[in-house]
Amino acid sequence: MPQSPDASRLAALADLISRHTRASGDFVSAVPHLSLHRRTAATAPIPCIYSLGLGVIAQGGKQVMLQDAVLDYRAGQGMLTSIDQPVVARVSQGSVAEPFLALMLTLDMHQILDVAAQLPAPAPAPAGAYQTVVVEELEPGLLGALERLVGLLDEPALIPQLAPLIQREIVVRLLAGRHSLALQQLLAVGSPTQQIFKSVAWLKQNYTQPLRIDDLAQQAHMSPSSFRQHFRAITGASPLQFHKQLRLQEARQLMLNQHLDAGRAAGLVGYESASQFSREYSRVFGAPPQRDIRRMRQAG
Repeated sequence: MPQSPDASRLAALADLISRHTRASGDFVSAVPHLSLHRRTAATAPIPCIYSLGLGVIAQGGKQVMLQDAVLDYRAGQGMLTSIDQPVVARVSQGSVAEPFLALMLTLDMHQILDVAAQLPAPAPAPAGAYQTVVVEELEPGLLGALERLVGLLDEPALIPQLAPLIQREIVVRLLAGRHSLALQQLLAVGSPTQQIFKSVAWLKQNYTQPLRIDDLAQQAHMSPSSFRQHFRAITGASPLQFHKQLRLQEARQLMLNQHLDAGRAAGLVGYESASQFSREYSRVFGAPPQRDIRRMRQAG
């Protein structure tokens, strides 16, 4: 029986990702803001932070735990995250014969705002109904645009001219399609989601500095208690937990990619106490820094 057009497109997307990821791992592509991912076995749960972007599975499955929810998503589905979220994620389906194949497209807030201003205003989202992570089936048009974007890796000379156009098309389709709910509150001027988005953006740029809740609340035009309440409701973590996650994730990348020791990495991300860093690192990642990095290198 012949494949449906959607199944054929999904198979073509999986083939493209497979050809450009010959081994297990995470690969930054020549297309700006696009990374490709491959795993040949299920993985252990890993704490991480999902940023504003669209994750798409072309083959296999993944499980993402955030707040009190467990989200399972599979081939043919996309996960849109509209604000940074501390999550625990694992590949749930992947093998040597049929590896997990996925892509991640980081989105630009300025482009989203620009595109949204040119589209009809959507129906307002229910007040207080924060849904900053949405998993939906990929519409044919969105799937086709993603296939064309990854396909540019076979035509590298065309990437500078065509990638921005296709990425803008993807943003249009996200705003007009099933994933739009995750963006609606983010686009509402003065909404709590938009204010917390700005606070998160500031924290990402200034995570080495001490956390001052009163200053952040003032910038968001909220009382400290209201700020804490909205921050947790939207990101799934308290400001303090989120601040620690940012520091620990960055330290982990420094040790893994730049081969820094734990003490040096701890200092660079703002820790004054190496023992406190080691305790908090072990609590989040399940092992002391050296053992965790050794385990990650062996798994890679």
